[in-house]
Amino acid sequence: MTDNNTPSSREERLAARLRENLKRRKAQARALGEAGENESGASAGESADSPESALSNRHG
Repeated sequence: MTDNNTPSSREERLAARLRENLKRRKAQARALGEAGENESGASAGESADSPESALSNRHG
């Protein structure tokens, strides 16, 4: 490779990797969003350590 081609090809490779990463992250976010919609309210968004569950356990 020559010095003239190196920066542009590197930038093209990086841009392609960023696009792939963005697509993968969007797909993961969609999958998590769909999984959250399919579950009931308490099990979808709250963990056992969350403040909301601690309050509900204390009062109920």
